Amino acid sequence: MRNYYQPEIETASREQIRQWQDERLVQQVQHVWDNVPYYRAKMEEKGVTPADIKSVDDLHKLPFLTKADLRDAYPYGLMGVPVEECVRIQSTSGTTGKRVVAFYTQGDIDLWEDCCARAIVAVGGTKEDVCHVSYGYGLFTGGAGLHGGSHKVGCLTLPMSSGNTDRQLQFMEDLGSTIICCTPSYAAYLAESIHERGLQDKIHLKAGIFGAEAWSENMRRDIEQKLGLKAYDIYGLTEISGPGVSFECEAQTGMHINEDHFIAEIIDPDTGEVLPEGSKGELVFTCITKKAFPLLRYRTRDICVLSREACPCGRTHVKMTKPMGRSDDMLIIRGVNVFPSQIETVLLQQGYPANYQIIVDRVNNSDTLEVLVEMTPDNFSDSLGDITAKEKLLVAELKSMLGLHAKVKLVAPKTITRSEGKAVRIIDNRKI
Repeated sequence: MRNYYQPEIETASREQIRQWQDERLVQQVQHVWDNVPYYRAKMEEKGVTPADIKSVDDLHKLPFLTKADLRDAYPYGLMGVPVEECVRIQSTSGTTGKRVVAFYTQGDIDLWEDCCARAIVAVGGTKEDVCHVSYGYGLFTGGAGLHGGSHKVGCLTLPMSSGNTDRQLQFMEDLGSTIICCTPSYAAYLAESIHERGLQDKIHLKAGIFGAEAWSENMRRDIEQKLGLKAYDIYGLTEISGPGVSFECEAQTGMHINEDHFIAEIIDPDTGEVLPEGSKGELVFTCITKKAFPLLRYRTRDICVLSREACPCGRTHVKMTKPMGRSDDMLIIRGVNVFPSQIETVLLQQGYPANYQIIVDRVNNSDTLEVLVEMTPDNFSDSLGDITAKEKLLVAELKSMLGLHAKVKLVAPKTITRSEGKAVRIIDNRKI
């Protein structure tokens, strides 16, 4: 098994990438028109036919798809091939509503695993590595994607899934795991457990590939310090394929988008207008190689920036920043825009672990914001007066960051429920 680096693709010229995208977009639009009546109706409503799409320059003419469309067309309405040509489904977690089911042909899976293999190689992975996959397996895309990518690289693959911490650490120690793939919140939990057991000298991880939930640069540094590795971001959506749509390289200056499979746009989330390169806005993806579930102009709701600045790694595919929030999940509290990452930044700066919970409510027609924060075992032994003082300090720091008052409650270590998949950070009781 060769090391899975594809320089002919990953370092292709801008002209070559554009040629691939133009050709594949034209083919994909025709494929969708012929095989997906739901989207053809949207095109007809907008007065667009495949003949109008001759290159990426015409992409803006196509209608958007949103998660609401996926739910409306559930389960088979957006399929681009007959069911008998599909070999697998994957599904979203359903944390923001009804589950979305995505379909895959064997060819779709092969291309997806190629993308995940590129991500593993980009963090220094080779066939000499032991890849410890602690993303959930099953309907969740994380486990399946990185598992397949690890096989293509030729790593010894440990299909751990999430949970059962004792077994995770035993295999990590006994089999010499060098790369770990999981959610950042689960990585933080494993780091806590390693330190509690005094296993730091017996763990030999060099890199972590973390995704599926929002995490800050402060959380990255905290995980790197505690696990003794370099922490890399990976991005994806079940609707598009799964993890591997984009990934960080060793330069860690943004996530390279696999442009031979996906076309990225940045739009104004309010008007839908395509914004110039370098603008901050909502990320939109068009799948140009996936056949079973070929989404065109899918609105991710993630806010980020695209950049084509030269990367030290030599890869030429456009990079996206870590999502800076979401156009739909952003909290508006008493007229103030609040992102969970802002709260996380304050907590980590003050030395608290990355497990917290935000509770928003409405009392007497006024929004309230409460942040539950886990203490470390060291400060859990503090006196009530010390704890009260720490809470007051966090209230002041959060007010400085957010511009509004938030109630803070320090709770005992490990009392906030930990998810084995995505961490549930926000409870917004105003929606109930």
